[in-house]
Amino acid sequence: MGAPNESDEFKFERYLGVGCVTTVGGFFSGGMIAVLIAKVAGWARGCEPPSGLPACDWHIFMLVGAVIGAVTLPAGVIWRLRGKRGTDDEPGL
Repeated sequence: MGAPNESDEFKFERYLGVGCVTTVGGFFSGGMIAVLIAKVAGWARGCEPPSGLPACDWHIFMLVGAVIGAVTLPAGVIWRLRGKRGTDDEPGL
């Protein structure tokens, strides 16, 4: 257990910032992809959406897709960042 170096000092803040930004992006992108899936599912069921709405039951699909996107995008990005740090922070390189 050596002394913390400068790269360890802002590790949490860096992950927190990346996680917050990608959570918002994942929420909206997951919701949009889920509405596209709702349109395909509505077409397969033969459902005609009400006037002005994109698809039948779009709100259920959007909510589920948005939650999945808000969890998986930040998790994937942080997982990739942590994997990359292992080679960059080797002492003596």
